[in-house]
Amino acid sequence: MNDMLENGRRAVATFAFGLLAALALSPTQADAQITMEQAQQAVDAAEAEARANGWNLTIYVADAEGVPVYLRRMDGASARTTDIVMRKVHVVITTGGTSAAYGAALAAGTVDSIPGGIHYEGGLPIIINGQMVGAMAASGARGSEDAQAVRAGFAAIGADTMN
Repeated sequence: MNDMLENGRRAVATFAFGLLAALALSPTQADAQITMEQAQQAVDAAEAEARANGWNLTIYVADAEGVPVYLRRMDGASARTTDIVMRKVHVVITTGGTSAAYGAALAAGTVDSIPGGIHYEGGLPIIINGQMVGAMAASGARGSEDAQAVRAGFAAIGADTMN
């Protein structure tokens, strides 16, 4: 009888441990990330917007931790735009807002400077189903035009836009 009780306790403990491990390892909404496919679709749409307007841009997408997912430098885009898009994305990941909003807050003196950050418009958080899944930036045109290209990319993947 004691063996049966002990085996039953072990079975319950094993089940409980397995259940806890499964819950701890299962993805949650907070772990949502942009996929490579979504990043490519967004960059393709942003590039199409840029081409339609005669802009030569560098376009960059990173996941919610700031890890690079996709980078495209169009022919004619300045080499320095690569650094600028990465710095815009860094600001977006650090603040959760747009690079333009960071620039406005920096100018108003309401936020501290972010090391390596840049205040130019054109870096935006990628919000899908209410969850920030990454950041996208463009550089090579005026800031408002960079942001316009990024928003075209968001439209292609159903992401929400922030101003």
